[in-house]
Amino acid sequence: MEWQPDEQGLQQVLHLLKDSQSPNTATQRAVQQKLEQLNQFPDFNNYLIFVLTRLKTEDEPTRSLSGLILKNNVKVHYQNFPPAVAHFIKQECLNNIGDPSPLIRATIGILITTISTKGELQTWPELLPQLCNMLNSEDYNICEGSFGALQKICEDSSELLDSDALNRPLNIMIPKFLQFFKHCSPKIRSHAIACVNQFIIGRAQALMDNIDTFIESLFALAADEDSEVRKNVCRALVMLLEVRVDRLIPHMRSIVEYMLQRSQDPDENVALEACEFWLTLAEQPILTFLFCHKSLTKSVFASVDKHAQSQTLHLKPIKNMVLVIEINSNKISMLNKRQLKLISRFLIYIYFLKCTTVTKTNKTNSWVCPSISAFATLEEEACTELVPYLSFILDTLVFAFSKYQHKNLLILYDAIGTLADSVGHHLNQPEYIQKLMPPLIQKWNELKDEDKDLFPLLECLSSVATALQSGFLPYCEPVYQRCVTLVQKNLAQAMMYNQHPDQYEAPDKDFMIVALDLLSGLAEGLGAHVEQLVTRSNVMTLIFQCMQDTMPEVRQSSFALLGDLTKACFLHVKPCIAEFLPVLGLNLNPEFISVCNNATWAIGEIAIQMGTEMQPFVALVLNNLVEIINRPNTPKTLLENTGKCIQQAYCQCIASSYTCFSCFPPSILCTFSYANVFGNDSRRRQSDHGALCIRSRDVPELCDLYLGSFFHTQGSFGALQKICEDSSELLDSDALNRPLNIMIPKFLQFFKHCSPKIRSV
Repeated sequence: MEWQPDEQGLQQVLHLLKDSQSPNTATQRAVQQKLEQLNQFPDFNNYLIFVLTRLKTEDEPTRSLSGLILKNNVKVHYQNFPPAVAHFIKQECLNNIGDPSPLIRATIGILITTISTKGELQTWPELLPQLCNMLNSEDYNICEGSFGALQKICEDSSELLDSDALNRPLNIMIPKFLQFFKHCSPKIRSHAIACVNQFIIGRAQALMDNIDTFIESLFALAADEDSEVRKNVCRALVMLLEVRVDRLIPHMRSIVEYMLQRSQDPDENVALEACEFWLTLAEQPILTFLFCHKSLTKSVFASVDKHAQSQTLHLKPIKNMVLVIEINSNKISMLNKRQLKLISRFLIYIYFLKCTTVTKTNKTNSWVCPSISAFATLEEEACTELVPYLSFILDTLVFAFSKYQHKNLLILYDAIGTLADSVGHHLNQPEYIQKLMPPLIQKWNELKDEDKDLFPLLECLSSVATALQSGFLPYCEPVYQRCVTLVQKNLAQAMMYNQHPDQYEAPDKDFMIVALDLLSGLAEGLGAHVEQLVTRSNVMTLIFQCMQDTMPEVRQSSFALLGDLTKACFLHVKPCIAEFLPVLGLNLNPEFISVCNNATWAIGEIAIQMGTEMQPFVALVLNNLVEIINRPNTPKTLLENTGKCIQQAYCQCIASSYTCFSCFPPSILCTFSYANVFGNDSRRRQSDHGALCIRSRDVPELCDLYLGSFFHTQGSFGALQKICEDSSELLDSDALNRPLNIMIPKFLQFFKHCSPKIRSV
């Protein structure tokens, strides 16, 4: 006998459903407590399904709410449902899947899917056959309701549907879904595509067996008047690009043209789905294929150019880049695969970035962030290979300033900074400066000193200032002064906090760190031009205070700034050396790698500038430097900077006092000499060799010690070869006391016992 509700119980449930729609918090709490009580009675769920499917006189929100409460009960308590209750619910769902109300049909579809995910696909064998059979119904509501339920099942159970556990129902379902691509109802067509789409990424065999039919059916729907159908077509092509690009290549020109059209679709959801195609395309090997096959490349570019003729804003960069590549088409075949991929990805990312800047809803945030980040990664890989496209890149990034909001702006700053780091001085062109700097300075002026959005902007400007070099001069003074002010205010706040921690808040030292970094960027980029700015400020006093800060990151940035100012305007650094060097020596602690590295580098730069005047200060740093270079597992950068720093120290000792120089052990001398010969810094090579030659004339024994150091290890023979090649006449001259008289016998002695590699040297 079929279950029937008790009238009083039914009214109680209806009353509860009405109360649950109240906005009152107390009422909601009471409803929740009552629901927990009623869940103790198994047939309560029968009442819920009854309201959903049978009480057609009730309003739709109440009926739908009853179904959603039942869905939640299924998720939590289904294993405790008596078999009769579970059977009644299943039967009611199938019998009413064609309810006249779209809301009720959708709710029943959700309920069916929830039951199926509780392991019921295996124990509800009639479900899939009945739903598939109901697709043939002439009643639209039954067909649409069945498709809606099937779509949800395909979304939630795609792997199970392609398994032997269910005897692979997809062998029947996929061909049936494909038949409905031609249905007269756009809603049914959309359901059919969405169902099949669930099995693309997983490469379901039933779909792979029908892949050509599927693709042909998609093409037939390309111009569908329904936006949901077009969106699902775009989604299908994007996924096919990942897993079956071989089937798309013959149609690539048409697909590119179609995606260009859809990227401008009046429905934003369709346009966003089409944009995903370009991101996916950017990572596919097909890009290399396209560039290597000239005729196909030409047809694809022709399609792009055709759509760019409209001068739609976000297609202009693509049109321009197509022209650049067509002009240089004779060079395409000379590019390697990496270059082809970089160029292709560049085209795609620029296009995609421009597409996302013209969208207006919050939904685009999930698209914009990955696209900017992806482009920043491309910048790091491509570096100067982006130079021919700088104008187009800047057009796009600058346009984004007017469109992006807070979160995306922060990522945009990073992309601009990365671009500046990647292309360097190539950015220093009037055309590029005019495009880039006004929006950056506008943002700079809009932000207050306390605004944490200054952090990424300051970091961005640091990279830009370094890249623009003298091109940054028109903007340097206000930027410089504000950075000095930020550091000064931060130091003052720190002092007040230290004196009265109960009255003042601790400063956010990140403001000071990024300001110091931007000052470093200015010093590095402007070079000697920064001197006039330093003259009018108390920056040297501020640096000295920052060098003694308790926060390692502050000290790290202050040492970097000191090194850059030493190179750019040593005139202002020199009077402070007696104060600075003891502090630098105290920070030669490898426990703080970055601090130690910057301190070491700054000492080396000071040594270059000081020349022989460095000699009185060597003792302040030498022991710590030697300890660092002999320390196991010292990072490569720190090791290199330490070696160069010691080089400078010992070379200044050579030029001033041999007795001081003699304190260097031969093993250390060997290391420095080797680094000196093969170093990349021409200033150091010239300075060191010059000091050696000058001092050797006065102290002949020095040449013996210097050359002897090379024989300390066999690894030094490469350095000796370099010296012999470059200075053969000098080595056989009186200027160096004819060191060949020592070297030739040494060579002959080692010749008998050394390895073949050393022997060849």
